Amino acid sequence: MKKIKLTCAHAITKHLIAQKILIDGKKEPLFAGAFGIFGHGNVACLGQALEENKEELPTYRGHHEQNMALTGIAYARAKRRKQIFVATSSTGPGSTNMVTAAAVAMSNRIPILFLPGDTYANRMPDPVLQQVEHFNNPGITQNDAFKPVTKYFDRLTRPEQILQTLPQAIQTMLDPADCGPACISMSQDVQGEVFEYPEDFFKEIVHNIRRPRPDDFQIKQAAEKIKSSKNPIIISGGGVFYSDAMEDIANFAEKHNIPVTQTVMGYSTMKRDHSHFLGPIGGLGGKAANNLAKQTDLAIAVGTKLGDFTTGSWANFENPNFSLVSINVSRFDASKHMAQSVIGDAKVSLNEISQALGNWKASDEWHKKSRDELKSWNEYVDKESGPTNQKLPSYAHAVGAIYRNSDKTDIAVTAAGGLVGEVVQIWRPRELNTHETEWGFSCMGYEISGALGIKMANPKKEVIAFVGDGSYLLHNSDIYSSVITNNKLIIIVCDNGGHAVINRLQLFKGGKEFNCLFESSKTSNLVNINFAQHAASMGAKSEEVSSITDLEEAFKRAKKSNVTYVISIKTHSYQWLEGSAYWESPTLEIPTTKENEEALKLHKEGKSKQRQGV
Repeated sequence: MKKIKLTCAHAITKHLIAQKILIDGKKEPLFAGAFGIFGHGNVACLGQALEENKEELPTYRGHHEQNMALTGIAYARAKRRKQIFVATSSTGPGSTNMVTAAAVAMSNRIPILFLPGDTYANRMPDPVLQQVEHFNNPGITQNDAFKPVTKYFDRLTRPEQILQTLPQAIQTMLDPADCGPACISMSQDVQGEVFEYPEDFFKEIVHNIRRPRPDDFQIKQAAEKIKSSKNPIIISGGGVFYSDAMEDIANFAEKHNIPVTQTVMGYSTMKRDHSHFLGPIGGLGGKAANNLAKQTDLAIAVGTKLGDFTTGSWANFENPNFSLVSINVSRFDASKHMAQSVIGDAKVSLNEISQALGNWKASDEWHKKSRDELKSWNEYVDKESGPTNQKLPSYAHAVGAIYRNSDKTDIAVTAAGGLVGEVVQIWRPRELNTHETEWGFSCMGYEISGALGIKMANPKKEVIAFVGDGSYLLHNSDIYSSVITNNKLIIIVCDNGGHAVINRLQLFKGGKEFNCLFESSKTSNLVNINFAQHAASMGAKSEEVSSITDLEEAFKRAKKSNVTYVISIKTHSYQWLEGSAYWESPTLEIPTTKENEEALKLHKEGKSKQRQGV
């Protein structure tokens, strides 16, 4: 076998470049690029290897390790997990800054390859700069923090270890059932060490995402359960995107006459004008979907991990005869809450279940009820998000203004805070793949960084990030990243004076306003922030507006801009769209105020309806 002498860093880079993937029958690089912030822990070895191969593996400069990784995660999500980014940092704070991003990827089942620098394997210069010493276990470094938030973790202590660990990391990231982030921690000295690698290790490998077929017995059982139901609903999750099963779920719903609700992560897997579209379900869902959920005797969950904001903390299904069919490529997710599991690819599973159902359909009465509920809810949303002259517009007014003036292919991006619920209600998808929210980990600061990754994956589409003032203050440096890379974004900053949605929860639980809004925080010199001026300092075009009419006009100017455009507007701190589902959050069992007593009462009412299961 022929061998080639390379440093470990060069061998890693060369192997990543050799990985290809089929996308719509066309061969593409599996690794679309790398994001990096260089420090002493990765610049001399991996940094040089990336520089020497920058044409085949483009490297983009980051401004914060967490942010750059979030951009890579968003890119992979927008590419439906078929292309992956690398994120590399120096050792120490650079690597720990990426841990939160790893948790985002882990929670959302998104692939990204972390290559953080680490301490010296030989330990001769210990303690090195930015090393965290564990007195009783010298093998532990700060990079061990990646272990609970990655699907695959390894630490390189020998250059030849990459022969085993890189292929395993890649297969983990491409596994439809076990997909998630991988971390290979790179000891500084090992990066530069030499090994004679087999030439075959660098031969081109073409990957394809497999579609696991479900078991025949599970298909039969699921079909029987569906046939025995009277009022079924479908819950369409993010896995429908990754399986490319949007058309299949639409056909299934039509053929069997079943209303389709969507999770936050599965939003825009169906268009709003589809005959069986019912909108979002759960804690951020609309009353239309939640009213039917309370009555349904069967939910068919497709490609969702069934988080608490989907299920109303498992209190949303009030029918005593309720049961669950769960279609998921992951055994773990498919088996939740005593579901009839169908473990397999969503596209394949839906088609096989449909064949088993034959001509069976749910009743027209049930379908009519879903249409009536949706009509009523749409009228409410349109009214609450319509034009207004009120002094401080609500989130809904701001989102509605953008939605009315957007094109049907524009992509809305949200992540944390109160904007997610307002956007998911108002941004009813006119086209598929037009809503991208990070709601698995709900990471503040994802909005702008994530929008950048989504824009990189969809360069011909308009990407609109909705961000609150709280998230903006946490992370905003990728405004500059978008400007210098010519990835134009439209960013709508809704300034409601702090963390208003948590203030809302604080009041709902019977507490007093404290430390959420700026005005209720310990401040001695509270000043208003001019977000437009701040964004302009990073090269974006920007303006601050004070009315919905002005917001609409500013958005039209933003659409015509060829550079990132930031629009800031002050919004109401207390005005929200109506909630319609229970969500369990901690409640004082010994009330100290009358408001606490009411909160405890509502908490107990919700808990009494909570489904018991694993």
